[in-house]
Amino acid sequence: MKKDNKHSKVVKKSELNKNTFQVSRRSFITKTALAAGAVTIVPRHVLGKGFTAPSDKINLGFIGLGKQSRGLAKNFIKNDAEIIACSDVWTTKNNWFKNHVAQNQLEINNSTRKNTLISYIDYAELLENSAIDAVVIASPDHWHAKHVMDSLKADKDVYCEKPLSHNIKEGREMVKAVEQSGRVLQVGSMQRSWDNFRKACELVRNGHLGEIKRVEVNVGDPAKAYDLMEETKPNEIDWNHWCGPAPLLKYNHRLAPSSNDVDFWPDWRLFEETGGGILSDWGAHMFDIVQWALGMDESGPVEFVPPTDPTAVRGLKMYYANGVEVEHKDFGRGWGVRFFGSEGQMDISRGYFETTPANLVDTDYAAMNIQLIHSDNHYANWLTAIKNGGTPICNVETGHRSASICHLSNIAYKLNRPLVWNPEKEKFHKDSEANKLRSRKERKY
Repeated sequence: MKKDNKHSKVVKKSELNKNTFQVSRRSFITKTALAAGAVTIVPRHVLGKGFTAPSDKINLGFIGLGKQSRGLAKNFIKNDAEIIACSDVWTTKNNWFKNHVAQNQLEINNSTRKNTLISYIDYAELLENSAIDAVVIASPDHWHAKHVMDSLKADKDVYCEKPLSHNIKEGREMVKAVEQSGRVLQVGSMQRSWDNFRKACELVRNGHLGEIKRVEVNVGDPAKAYDLMEETKPNEIDWNHWCGPAPLLKYNHRLAPSSNDVDFWPDWRLFEETGGGILSDWGAHMFDIVQWALGMDESGPVEFVPPTDPTAVRGLKMYYANGVEVEHKDFGRGWGVRFFGSEGQMDISRGYFETTPANLVDTDYAAMNIQLIHSDNHYANWLTAIKNGGTPICNVETGHRSASICHLSNIAYKLNRPLVWNPEKEKFHKDSEANKLRSRKERKY
């Protein structure tokens, strides 16, 4: 059975976000009884074998309906969650998502029932919907903290896409907020639920590569300042509120296309105002695997040394307190991680899992002394944690620490000088300029 929400507090819009824009105080479409919390409970025997009764489903609201929401919606529908609401500042994407969910319900569950999904321009209205148990946040990075914090205030469990945060300070604030709320937050670093990544980390943790001396991580470039040319803003967007806490940027369709039917991933990921570069976008995956393999989920490196060339986009080295060196380096196999140990080497990515000696990959993992958390399904893992009160495989502290490595790397590239970092205090040693970059000044919108 899903959580009983009868004790959930009702949060006023003013408590959620005093800056939430007023142009959309009414729902994007007319609210139905569902928005008021009326859910029809259908007996299990009426649905027949193989169906999950609505009373056993977790009702989801989606915040942020860009390209990433496409796969997320499909995966949650596959895992018997019920998507009942969505929100985006694009009217076009609200309409698209409603049709996308209906199509997936038909294809996955053979459901032809009327789609009652409610869409909102203002996400604060979605959070007031008492029928929603949990939210999936797939907004751009610069919105993650605000969406997470407001969702927790509204007493919702949260699935937030990676990287968890836009900067270090807001990441720590999210950790504290989750702890205080008692809700379940899963970060979308789904490689932790992939068999080969877990096995790779178990090989390292159990010493099958010997002592780890060095690691190479190939992901994309660090963040850069926004530099796209201004284009005419589409009518279907309130651009001021897409930018939100970030600076008010000049509109360009590459930054934020009006449609998800484009052959590129939106470029907000590239810029320091709205993302963290592909260093952060993919680093949240690959540095996360380094953290997991080294047993550093609650810590991180203590020193960052950028390349001497101030224009370089590779070559940053970081060092853990135990002496392990991690370099941001292209080792010629696409985005991935290469471990160098005293007894062997290992390459791991989404397309390969190879070791030297080659037979290491065939180790009897079930017999290993150190067994890492086993999840075969990142989405079901979160839903199960909500139902049973457990801890998901990529919890808020883990997500914060992995995102922090990306932020720290971006700071080192930006300042182009060695930095000493205290992972316990989350503070640079005697460097006020670097410490200021742990946070940002949010724009009032």
